[in-house]
Amino acid sequence: MSFSLDETDRNLLRALAKDATTSAGALGRRFGLSQPATWRRIKRLQDAGIIKGRRVVLDAAAVGFGVTVFLGVKLATKGRVSLEDFERAVTAIPEVQRVQHVLGMYDYRLRVVARDITDFERVLRRRIMTLPGVGDVEANVLLSEERRPGPLG
Repeated sequence: MSFSLDETDRNLLRALAKDATTSAGALGRRFGLSQPATWRRIKRLQDAGIIKGRRVVLDAAAVGFGVTVFLGVKLATKGRVSLEDFERAVTAIPEVQRVQHVLGMYDYRLRVVARDITDFERVLRRRIMTLPGVGDVEANVLLSEERRPGPLG
């Protein structure tokens, strides 16, 4: 399905990417549209799959998870079955926030949160290193993070 974005669509997407809680009425006033016209545009963007959802972003440290670690995971065995087995198992670990299948030195990039380094070590040893097919793992501890504008911002 081909979908063409006009400048108003792009403005709506930028505004929603910045604050998804902004009402259609407020967005309409900002961009010179009625509330129903704004709502129809947002609905059309959702139906086209351009807006995939809205979510709440939590401050991990504020809810007790003070350590974020990015893991590069190289599978010891290759093949479709091992990828599916690994993905199924890793997505069941609550501390794993994001699983990305990537091209490069590692097969997967994981974003893992933990209460502290001791808790992360427990998650790594007992949950991640015991997953099917896990070979090499490289950990990078997040020191700070800045919000960068998205592809339309």
